[in-house]
Amino acid sequence: MAKAIALVSAVCILALATLAQSHSNNVFSVTGKVYCDPCRVQFQHQFSRNLPGTVVKLLCSNIHTKNVTYSVVGVTDKTGYYDLRVEGDHHNEICEVSVLKSPKPECSEKMSKVESSKIECTGNGGEHSNILYANPIGLMTKDVLPKCSEVENFDKV
Repeated sequence: MAKAIALVSAVCILALATLAQSHSNNVFSVTGKVYCDPCRVQFQHQFSRNLPGTVVKLLCSNIHTKNVTYSVVGVTDKTGYYDLRVEGDHHNEICEVSVLKSPKPECSEKMSKVESSKIECTGNGGEHSNILYANPIGLMTKDVLPKCSEVENFDKV
């Protein structure tokens, strides 16, 4: 019993040390999703579907010089969500996630309203969460599905 308690205590101490290390090194996990809008209304609705296998890229650029300071590429999982590891504090930078490649050629057109998601990748010197949530990014189909009339009439009600 004492050995089990010692083992659990050791695991907890290691977990806390890892957590403290990630906070002190400013390691963030940026998570978000990519979806397909088959109605071309440029917002999520009942016919929108998440896009697994989408290649996304996070770029951080200096606010003043516009030089890229950090970049990471990832792919959405089977549910259409991505999880990008970002290292360092990017306080004086603009960080933005965008789509590099859609897995579905029929849903690859970028939206003007939600073609990317800006995100603040900084702890600002205070307590912060290491998980940062980006706004959803949408892509559109080239053609509107017939069933989309329900969505298109939404704003006319």
